Amino acid sequence: MRILITSSLYPTPGAPKVIGGAEIFVRRIAEGLLQSGDTVEVVRAASLPEQPMETSGGIEVYSAPVRNIYRPFTGQRSAPARGLWHAMEDWSRSADLVASRIKAFRPDVLHSNNLSGLTPAVWKVAAELGVPVLHTLHDYYLTCPRCSRFSDGKTCEHTCMSCTLLTINRRKATRYLRGVVGVSQRILDIHLETGLFADTELRRVIAHASTMPVSAPTKGPAGPPLTFGFIGRLTEEKGIYNLVKAFADLPRDRVRLVIAGVAGAEIQHELRAMAPKAHIEFLGFVEPEQFYRQIDVVVIPPIWEEPGPLVVADAQAARKPFLGTRFGGIPEAVKRGAVGWLTAPDPKSLADSILRIIANPQELAKMFERLANKNDHRTFADVIDEYRDAFALLSRHPR
Repeated sequence: MRILITSSLYPTPGAPKVIGGAEIFVRRIAEGLLQSGDTVEVVRAASLPEQPMETSGGIEVYSAPVRNIYRPFTGQRSAPARGLWHAMEDWSRSADLVASRIKAFRPDVLHSNNLSGLTPAVWKVAAELGVPVLHTLHDYYLTCPRCSRFSDGKTCEHTCMSCTLLTINRRKATRYLRGVVGVSQRILDIHLETGLFADTELRRVIAHASTMPVSAPTKGPAGPPLTFGFIGRLTEEKGIYNLVKAFADLPRDRVRLVIAGVAGAEIQHELRAMAPKAHIEFLGFVEPEQFYRQIDVVVIPPIWEEPGPLVVADAQAARKPFLGTRFGGIPEAVKRGAVGWLTAPDPKSLADSILRIIANPQELAKMFERLANKNDHRTFADVIDEYRDAFALLSRHPR
């Protein structure tokens, strides 16, 4: 098949920016499809003026100009500037580069991912040129300008009026879709509950899988201290503040916290001030394999509807149990057989759960035993196969 992929970000040597798991996932999908024998092109939102085409991993990557007052993911902006940006984003009707690539590349299907800077105009031009579109939900762009449905320190249970007004045309544009994939059932359900995709032909959940090699079984931690680890963006909705506050009251000689992620001096100082007596280490940006070698239990503490955290899949591949909160795709992973515990997201609940883990070494040993005996790991090849099946279904049955 010939597959045109769009994504707000797509890391390459010439534009390596990574904000979250979505763009890592998209690159993995593109390269996996290429390895499966498909022909792939990528269009992303430009991060530089007149950004040239770049070949990365054998894939041609084109950068579409962003027709707005600034390019996405380029730093903090004032509230009025953000409001204007989202209003212009919602009313965008142009996707000239995508149209030209469709005419030149002649794809069987367009696979869209995060849309900031590209806008749902990519769906419209594809549909008008007779190319079926499948969209993967990595965030809440279609119902929330922040893409997170998170405000004032908590997840949003309803779509507010400002979000409704600033996403009205995004929602209308979903009529151009032939298929939609949620990276978890939860993110798909939230969109369905808002009235989206009622008439979309194909609706599926395709869960993440790790691309890390599965680690050799281990007997478990050698501590004390028992090492808990956090990897990801150090932002409020990811739960890092609650996690550090939880460590403020935990015994330093029994537990330590290792944090992997970009953390400047200011954020490190802020977090250490929340738990001045805790044993906390900052690794900075490291490859996942390096992080997992240093920890015993992964903590995944979001306080928003985390769509489908890659860290769950990576933790299982590393044969490390996790402590996760009951948000987004995390409970689903446990139901599917992921090895870990669930807890509430507040600092006291996190602290109590960690204390129970260190007080019950037999239970922890059983967790490691389950992971050591686990041989049914979902692989990224499974993800590729499921997407290829969806692409083939749409391309075989033109509207």
